[in-house]
Amino acid sequence: MNEEEFKRRTKQLGLRVIKVVEALPRGLAAEIIGKQLLRAATSIGANYRADCRAKSVPDIINKLKIVEEESDETLYWLEILCEANLIPQTRLADLMSETNEVLAMTVASIKTLRQRQTSNRKS
Repeated sequence: MNEEEFKRRTKQLGLRVIKVVEALPRGLAAEIIGKQLLRAATSIGANYRADCRAKSVPDIINKLKIVEEESDETLYWLEILCEANLIPQTRLADLMSETNEVLAMTVASIKTLRQRQTSNRKS
């Protein structure tokens, strides 16, 4: 997957979460969890875009670590919504799967960059 495709994918993830948050039942718990979820999920794409403008490999890795953290946090809040019975798990299954895929690709990219960095130091 290239940079532009991943930008699009992470933006779409944020947009999907916006729709989920807008559809949450009214109540204090849903409101607070929804805000946390919305912040984390929209941060994924924003931080990936910042990563694309990074100046060095260490800078890229640092920004990707933020993408990793926000993706994992997004999964956490989605799990909380399900386990608190605020939204059916079946409704969030695809979104959780997509978030897991984004997380896995981010972790793989970080590992690859670190390996390259280590190889370049040895050379």
